[in-house]
Amino acid sequence: MSSQSRPPIEPLPKFKRNPMTRRAKRDAITFALFTFPNFLLLTVFVFWPIFYSLFLSFFKWDMIAPKKRFIGLENYRVMFSDPVFWLVTKNTLILSLWVVVVKLAISLSLALVMNRDLRGRSFYQAIIFSPTFTTSVAVAMVWRWILEPDYGLLRVFMRPFGIAPINWIESTTHSLPAVIIVLIWVGIGYDMVIFLAGLKNIPPELYDAGLVDGVNPVQEFFYITFPLLSPTTFFLTITGFISALKSFDIIRILTDGGPLNTSNVLVLFLYENAFRWFKTGYASALALLLFVIIMAITLVQNRLSKRWVHY
Repeated sequence: MSSQSRPPIEPLPKFKRNPMTRRAKRDAITFALFTFPNFLLLTVFVFWPIFYSLFLSFFKWDMIAPKKRFIGLENYRVMFSDPVFWLVTKNTLILSLWVVVVKLAISLSLALVMNRDLRGRSFYQAIIFSPTFTTSVAVAMVWRWILEPDYGLLRVFMRPFGIAPINWIESTTHSLPAVIIVLIWVGIGYDMVIFLAGLKNIPPELYDAGLVDGVNPVQEFFYITFPLLSPTTFFLTITGFISALKSFDIIRILTDGGPLNTSNVLVLFLYENAFRWFKTGYASALALLLFVIIMAITLVQNRLSKRWVHY
């Protein structure tokens, strides 16, 4: 076929973008106006402190001198070669693991009990939940009196059984367990309430079907209750680890990290370096490391959740 007999090629039609309607523009402006304050607050109080801590971690500064002296990675070298840092990190991880695991186990057990028709259930729930809204200072002071070896409340209960008093606060072997016990006691109520909310959302028809199939209470828990509570358990695990890794106020008042740093944790160690010894650059390096640890544990938990969390 000759080129003259070919039909002319028509150009493709141009697609014009539909301009935004007046309502879409108004919705976009409204969305921007409502979200801008949140982004501004996040930038000022979250993102900027993170980047500024990263910046300060490369300097030697005492928060008083007007000039900062650049020292590169020296703060990180000192940190990783400091035996106190490794002791504090080990204490933090041990405390976090014990607090989260034991607190979840006790809270779930209490939630299963409170989910039944018990007389005075609301009163018991209020008593268990009361430490959650009690100030940390009051909690630490009360427990400091309870654990006092000479005239504390625990000594009064141990005396009739002939048990020798334990100096929980000033003992190198018992100070960290004392902190763990207090942190577990404080957080049980909150976790119990969240577990109760999860139990209320489980359809009762599933338990009826299990009863027809002849499952016993243990099978009912492992094959119905716990799988359907796995999203709640995952949420409490994430928030529990973050809260435990950031523990400060109760430890500061109860033991102040002593004796000999046996109950010291990363946040308290960071506070001491920043505001007691004025090592701002070193404290910034500690803050950045704590941020990395929290992010790493959260990402690992998110990855592992695909194996056991059922939505």
